[in-house]
This record gives sequence, structure tokens and C-alpha cells, in this order.
Amino acid sequence: MVDAFRMHIMQTKELGTCPVRQIGDCSFLYMRISNVYIVIVVSSNANVACAFKFVVEAVALFKSYFGGAFDEDAIRNNFVLIYELLDEIMDFGYPQNLSPEILKLYITQGGVRSPFSSKPSEKPVPNATLQVTGAVGWRREGLVYKKNEVFLDIVESVNLLMSSKGSVLRCDVTGKILMKCFLSGMPDLKLGLNDKIGLEKESQLKSRPSKSGKTIELDDVTFHQCVNLTRFNSEKTVSFVPPDGEFELMKYRITEGVNLPFRVLPTIKELGRTRLEVNVKVKSVFSGKMFALGVVIKVPVPKQTAKTSFQVTSGRAKYNAATDCIIWKIRKFPGQTESTMSAEVELITSMAEKKPWTRPPIQMEFQVPMFTASGLRVRFLKVWEKSGYSTVEWVRYITKAGSYEIRC
Repeated sequence: MVDAFRMHIMQTKELGTCPVRQIGDCSFLYMRISNVYIVIVVSSNANVACAFKFVVEAVALFKSYFGGAFDEDAIRNNFVLIYELLDEIMDFGYPQNLSPEILKLYITQGGVRSPFSSKPSEKPVPNATLQVTGAVGWRREGLVYKKNEVFLDIVESVNLLMSSKGSVLRCDVTGKILMKCFLSGMPDLKLGLNDKIGLEKESQLKSRPSKSGKTIELDDVTFHQCVNLTRFNSEKTVSFVPPDGEFELMKYRITEGVNLPFRVLPTIKELGRTRLEVNVKVKSVFSGKMFALGVVIKVPVPKQTAKTSFQVTSGRAKYNAATDCIIWKIRKFPGQTESTMSAEVELITSMAEKKPWTRPPIQMEFQVPMFTASGLRVRFLKVWEKSGYSTVEWVRYITKAGSYEIRC
């Protein structure tokens, strides 16, 4: 197999065109990381996405053992450790546990060590077998915190493409829910959002109509492995035993009913061949009690710009010759307000045939704390633990600009 891979793939010019190659009755799935090829050989119709995911997770595991390095030297120095890890992470061709936190509980030797000199662990590992084979492999038992806290962040990126006349051509929100848990024992958490399907299911189970306000339709939802999918499918509630520390609970996308935080109204007039008049009005649509931070508006200008002069109602503007645009920065932008920038641009005249200026879109960057463009809200976050301790929950929202573009 090694010779076949070297002769048919590494020595041909087709290298890099496709990561899956069929040679005879076998399929070779391969990746190159620094100066190392990782190859999976299958003789059946295997799940390619699963195989590549396994390779990526395995490399992350090796890096955590080797101190962040994964190259030829690291493999030569740690081949015994790699054999030991491979024994644990795959059985009979099926991926098993690839979590570095769990594997380090019972494969305690570090990288570049003799396989016979085992490092004694600081304290005995409780139920190492349960960690590997149990249903909660991402969390170890016996965690104790003086103060039990849960931090939940909903982070959304707004993607917008608007025409010069103000009509929305493309708009969606990609969001993720990030959590940081400092909880003792084995807590069971239940998260309620104002999503349409979850609220409808809840009202069916309780046999009464839902009284909530705006409901959100979530698309393309993906969960962390800790979420109980059986319960989600039956009850549409997000229930889970969280990993210790920081993790990404779920990702989602929303395409309907997006609340745009900013409206941009640009007018660019070409006055002859040597002058340009630019007027940009930016209006914040979110609540007057909120404010946006780090607002940057990039207004494109032609390459042959010689001189610019500005007038802005707030913030600062400057011409950046490297990117051929006027950069207007506003440090703090309150809600329900508007700011304007008017600029005069002088152009260099040239005798060469002038091509018409193809106007790139205006780009925008911003962050709006405590605002969600999708309208997603946390209705409740409940924590159950057999010892019955009280917890403190912190919820935070933030909306950022993804690809926020307005044609001019």
C-alpha cells in the first residue's frame, strides 16, 4: 500500500488535484500536513467525510501530546506513543474517543518520552473506563467549584448585499452559542430559545397556546456532541451535560426576518473626468438605548485619486491609497441616530484611454452589544444537579458584521 501510494500519487503531477484516489480495488484518502502525508486506505464504500474528520481530530490530538508540533521529527520521536494512541482512537476501522482531555487521563506519558518510563499521575483517575465507554465521555467526574457559574454568549454575524437603490439582494445571519461552564458534579442543563419549532412543541406538550412574542425560524442547526439529540427530536429542547470550561454549544443560520442594524444611503456623482462628489448617510436602526462599537465604513474611490477633502458629522475619515478607499471610523454609534460624510475627490487626468470606473461596494464593520439581528433570545437556562446547589447564569448578546456590503 505504501509503495502504491508513493508510485501512483506522490510521483505524479496530479498531486493535489483530488484528495481521494482509486488504485485498483482500494481508495486512498490523503492529506498533507507540513512534510507529512496522512493516508487512509479503504477497500469498501466508506464515509469519506467521516474519514477526513477523523484525520483532522487525530492530528489535533497528536499536536496536544507533542506540544503543538506535527512534523516528521515529532513522529520519529514519538512513534511508540502514536501506536498507543492509535490503539485507543480506532477499533476495527471504527473511530472511537479522540478527545485529548479524556485520553490524557489514562495515557499519561508526554511526548518524546521513553515508553517504559510512565509518568505518575497527580491523583488517581476516577472511573477511567466510564470516561471512555460511558455516555458522558466529554466530562470527568468529581469536579468541584466554590462558585457555580454559567456564561452564555450568542454571537451573530450579519451578511448583507444591498443594491444602490436600497433593495436587499442577499441577507442572512450566521450565529453560534458559546458557553463557559464552571459547575460542580454532573449537572444537566436545559436551554430554551424563542425558536418557532421549540415553542410550538412546548405548547403542544402543555396543551395551551404559546404566549411568547416574536418567534425565530432556525436553519442549518448543528450541535456539540454533548446535546441529547433524541430529546431534541422528540421535545425540541436543547438539553445537555456540558463539558468543563469553554465550548461551542451550537451553530445556526437564519434567512428570514433579519433586523438590519444599519442602513447606508450612498450617492456618488462623477463631475467630469477630474472630480468626484461622495455623500454617505449611515443610520442605526436598533434601539436608542443601545450603541455600536468600532464602526468602520470603507467607501471606494478610483485608483487615480490625487486629493480628498472630508466633512463628517461624527468620527474621523481618511483616504487610504493602499486600498483605494476612504475609511470612515466612528468609535461609538448610538441607536436611532444618523451620521453623514461628504467628500470631494480630485482625480489625476491621464492621456491614456480611460476605462469606466467599476464601483466596488461600500463595506462596513461594526459590533453591537446586547443586540441580535435575528431576534434570537434565551427564554430560560435551567441547571439541575443532584446536590441541588444554586447557580449564577450570565447571558450576553453581540452582533458583528460579516460580509456587509452596499453597492454604490
